Amino acid sequence: MHTPNDTASSNEYLAELPDEAATLAFGAQLAQTLQAGLVIYLHGDLGAGKTTLTRGLLRGLGFAGKVKSPTYTLVEPYTISSLYLYHFDLYRFADPIEWEEAGFRDYFNPHSVCLIEWPDKAAGLLPQADLDICLTPTANGRSLTLTANSKAGTTCLTTLKQHTAN
Repeated sequence: MHTPNDTASSNEYLAELPDEAATLAFGAQLAQTLQAGLVIYLHGDLGAGKTTLTRGLLRGLGFAGKVKSPTYTLVEPYTISSLYLYHFDLYRFADPIEWEEAGFRDYFNPHSVCLIEWPDKAAGLLPQADLDICLTPTANGRSLTLTANSKAGTTCLTTLKQHTAN
């Protein structure tokens, strides 16, 4: 399991994730806090665990199918019950015209949750993140910093802290 850190500020959640299982478990816990309309940025170098976290989140929502990185497709859509979740990987994104032509802007609406890996590649095109999640490899696994940037993000963070305190 993951180990939360009590030194985080009121709009942050810090955790040490010692292995893939802990990253998947954190994603599952985060899934229980989601609400439609959220935009979540996932930061971290290649191999930091962004797609693993997303897989855990989708499993936590009840999705049993294959979860793959959308590195080549740029976006993978998932429909779970009445929730529309879009997983973007913008690592190979190069042209803002592609953003407009693909209609990606339409995915960001009050009925969906959007998870974006490499959001810096589309700076100026994306809506502000409700949650920023940074994953950093460490000698003991990876460290996670989750920061709430909006009222909706703060609601998720508060619920997450309540769930992990128990």
